[in-house]
Amino acid sequence: MHNFRNLDVWKRSIQLNKILYLTTNKFPNSEIYGLTSQIRRCSVSISSNIAEGSSRKSNKDFQRFLEISLGSAFELETQIIIAKEIEFINEIILVELIELITKIQKKYIG
Repeated sequence: MHNFRNLDVWKRSIQLNKILYLTTNKFPNSEIYGLTSQIRRCSVSISSNIAEGSSRKSNKDFQRFLEISLGSAFELETQIIIAKEIEFINEIILVELIELITKIQKKYIG
């Protein structure tokens, strides 16, 4: 069993959650059930799957949850790009968020 609280990837994903919640607070109210909800659920999925996977007894099971978490990170990257395209965030915010997401993705890959 792994202690998820000690994993750098989990810590970074929690930081990302906080930033995304603050960022999506500025999205239009009409998006509360749309892109705002998608981004929030997706970002929470990253840290949640790491935590859930850490409870598994085998490394193979843990690895599967990490793969799901990585998939959520790539999904989130797409949602952030969409938010920029429809002008919910600016280029500066986009770059900052993509850098954070990329750091998380790299923790899985190598």
